[in-house]
Amino acid sequence: MYKIIEKREIAPSIKLFKVFAPEIAKKAQPGQFVILRVDDKGERIPLTLADWDAKEGTITLAFLEIGVSTRKLGELTKGDMILDVFGPLGNPTELRNYGSVCIVGGGVGIAAAYPITRALKYAGNKITSIIGARTSKLLIFEEEMRRYSDELYISTDDGTKGYKGFVSDILRNLLEKGYMFNMVYAVGPAVMMKAVAEVTRPYKIKTIVSLNPIMVDGMGMCGACRVTVSGKTMFACVNGPEFDAHEVDFTELIRRQMTFLQEEKMALEFWEANKRGKAGVL
Repeated sequence: MYKIIEKREIAPSIKLFKVFAPEIAKKAQPGQFVILRVDDKGERIPLTLADWDAKEGTITLAFLEIGVSTRKLGELTKGDMILDVFGPLGNPTELRNYGSVCIVGGGVGIAAAYPITRALKYAGNKITSIIGARTSKLLIFEEEMRRYSDELYISTDDGTKGYKGFVSDILRNLLEKGYMFNMVYAVGPAVMMKAVAEVTRPYKIKTIVSLNPIMVDGMGMCGACRVTVSGKTMFACVNGPEFDAHEVDFTELIRRQMTFLQEEKMALEFWEANKRGKAGVL
């Protein structure tokens, strides 16, 4: 059992938890994730580490309440216990002084980009960060990203803050202006990462993405998180989660992410009805 030390709503339907997990905090590295279960009937939820403190023994997680499991997680409060937290999982980010690095974060992925931005800055890189969300109210970790960025650009789909458009548009504009990046790192929705990859491809810039496929066990046994990279099947949990963006089959990834949308919608409707005491039979 893992105790929630702090809970905050950092944007509408986006929660931040600080969880007491000393063994994980002691070993955590940028780019890694954990898998948790709210209760013994809950599904396993993969969440990238947004921060950790080895001395304090805590890890920080940020998540969007989108389905039954994340809604149930979001209902927990400070002092409550999470049944399972398993990790750290996945290969850590390769940290070195590349020179000039552009970090691109979208949506909840901005939280995942934060520890990587910090670590790459500590490694001596010049950091240009681009963060974006659908609207200004959904922007998260802005000040945290600014703290470790030499330049920070913001986009919103509706233009309520920063550039009206997408993070990939800002990246394209910077490259057209003559910005030279030795590496681009992107984390966020798959469609966003695909767009970033297509922007950098003509420039032959090393581009790394952190993938977020459907995941179950997190140890390479179930195969649920398989992705195609360079024409070969890889498991995001053990071979990733980070891959060369120009080698990822994003069309397949996006299609697989949509596999259970109908079932997830039905499960959420049933759960909400059950909470209201009006559950029917599926």
